[in-house]
Amino acid sequence: MNSGLEDVIAAHTVLSDVDGKNGRLIVRGTSLDALVATSRYEDVLALLFDGFFPPQADLRAALGAARVAVFEHVAAADPALVALPPVDGLRALLARLGDGEGLSTALQLIAGPAVFAPALLRLKAGQAPLPPDPNLSHAADILRMLHGTLPSPQQTAALDRYLVTVADHGLNASTFAARVVASTKAGLTSSVLAALSALKGPLHGGAPGPVLDMLDGVGAPANARAWLEAALDNGDRLMGFGHRVYRVRDPRADALKGAVRLLAGSGAIDPKRLALAESVEAAALAILRERKPDRALDTNVEFYTALLLEALGFPRDAFTCVFAMGRVGGWIAHAREQAETGRLIRPMSVYVGPRPQEAA
Repeated sequence: MNSGLEDVIAAHTVLSDVDGKNGRLIVRGTSLDALVATSRYEDVLALLFDGFFPPQADLRAALGAARVAVFEHVAAADPALVALPPVDGLRALLARLGDGEGLSTALQLIAGPAVFAPALLRLKAGQAPLPPDPNLSHAADILRMLHGTLPSPQQTAALDRYLVTVADHGLNASTFAARVVASTKAGLTSSVLAALSALKGPLHGGAPGPVLDMLDGVGAPANARAWLEAALDNGDRLMGFGHRVYRVRDPRADALKGAVRLLAGSGAIDPKRLALAESVEAAALAILRERKPDRALDTNVEFYTALLLEALGFPRDAFTCVFAMGRVGGWIAHAREQAETGRLIRPMSVYVGPRPQEAA
């Protein structure tokens, strides 16, 4: 048995290829580098959905209309729901959406995190939720609904790059959960809710927030090495480094580092904060090479995700919700692929418990 299904092939997919040995991510034949250089999130959705849903002449307009449609569910966010952690509030509102299989359901599920998360954050802060503007791009409208002002082109481009970067990534835990539920023919909403429940776990989607806690703990570049060594001596894990699949640098880390530099160039990131992060990254990589030379522990997607989302004004406890805004497109595409081409997922287990006593 391979614990954690390590190296077990569970699906054939046309959606994404995670090449951990060489540090490459390919989404439907296009490299991540090319996607982040040329695509908005709506473009990647069209790529992921090709062949699974009828083509749309204007997917941006259809997604804008979906944002408007799901906003009515924000009225169900009572004080008890608003008091929940943001990802739990998001899950509760998503559960109000119908469990269909068509494009209308898919677009509403993509619109849901983009609309519900900003609304919940504003309600938690004592502010009124803002209705969507269907004429804006998905990324721009997310930031406008969060802050109440139009974002700068650099802010919109940075969030777009993040959403594109995390849209799909093979059979990670949440995507596999979506495929398991889809294999039962339960519907897209059920698949997305299962995926979101898997994503909220700290071993999957909950790591970026602790990266910022680490930066706050270090405080200044001169403290980086001593602080990190003390953390390792204490048995702590350095957040933002190492990945289950990648044996070299996570290609998404470089994509998001580029987005962070884009924001820094526009003045949206404190240069001291960026300098601190780069010092911590350099010190961590050096220490990990010294202490664990037999393990491939390089920068992963969470490290620069933390800086990016902080600079865009998302609170730490909502980072998983923003992850879901991007990954939901991949969840839906995988659910449709599983429903159309796969079978009911039903693995075997090996019983290792006690046996009944046989009569003499």
